[in-house]
Amino acid sequence: MNGIATDFLTRCFAPGDTIALLLRNESTATTQQRVVGLERALAPRYRGWLAHENHSGTNIYVAANPLLAGSRRRTKDCIASVRHLYIDIDVNGEARLAALRASDLVPEPNIVVSTSLGKYQVLWRVEGFDFYTQEMTLKLLTLAFHADISCTDCNRVLRIPGFRNCKYDPPQLVTVEYVADATYQPDDFRLYTLREAACIPPIRTQYRRLDMHTHSEHDWAWVSDELAHGKDAVMLTQELASRRSDKPNPTYYAQRTVDMASARLWLLEGTDIEDVITSLEKRRQVEIPGATCSARAREIAATAQRMIARK
Repeated sequence: MNGIATDFLTRCFAPGDTIALLLRNESTATTQQRVVGLERALAPRYRGWLAHENHSGTNIYVAANPLLAGSRRRTKDCIASVRHLYIDIDVNGEARLAALRASDLVPEPNIVVSTSLGKYQVLWRVEGFDFYTQEMTLKLLTLAFHADISCTDCNRVLRIPGFRNCKYDPPQLVTVEYVADATYQPDDFRLYTLREAACIPPIRTQYRRLDMHTHSEHDWAWVSDELAHGKDAVMLTQELASRRSDKPNPTYYAQRTVDMASARLWLLEGTDIEDVITSLEKRRQVEIPGATCSARAREIAATAQRMIARK
């Protein structure tokens, strides 16, 4: 590990932190995970081993947040605290990064990592975030700046600058720019209007057992059955919203439930995911602003796809 990587880890973590390193070799399809103290990761021998692995074609990553002392895995329940917010910009990177820097929705980022030509990881150093607030904010950030919608977990890993990105031939050096030295609070991210427009529901931090049969589970089963029998989605949305007036925002709950069930049904029937996205956009284009409607449709389709994969 060279000085660039050492500096990055020292800036991102505090003495005594436990961090998770992930090593992935695409050519051999092998993955190694190491949960170690920051001081051990910065020791010369350990740095030399990481450099050797990287030179041999292994990509090097680090979890964006520190882990609880004594952890052996990088699961969500092992995360000690929220240290960073982050997004991955993989498409149209220069324009989207410029838009982010010019936006008044978010403060100036602390760190911009260039993972390859036109692709970036953007980090904000934060405090005062619980895990729910972090993941909700990450989801809103991806919608606002058209980032990778799969990068919204608190245990997400990031590329470490100073190492080579071995995904390419020849490998590309991962570089870094340090932009700001502030530490931000939740109120510094002004994404609340976007949240209402995007109809994003709260993120569950715990999963209910399937035999508990909550009201939402009954709603899901009913909506899925109605759609399978040809019920009009707009009428179904209105009916569900009227049934669930107990919800803080019945309209977005109903829209989200109907659209998620629709996306799942279409994908199971073999519809291409791009066609699913287009159908969702057309359905809500009058109710939801254009750019937000498009991002929302992509997020719902991808979530439905992951839902099917888990089953």
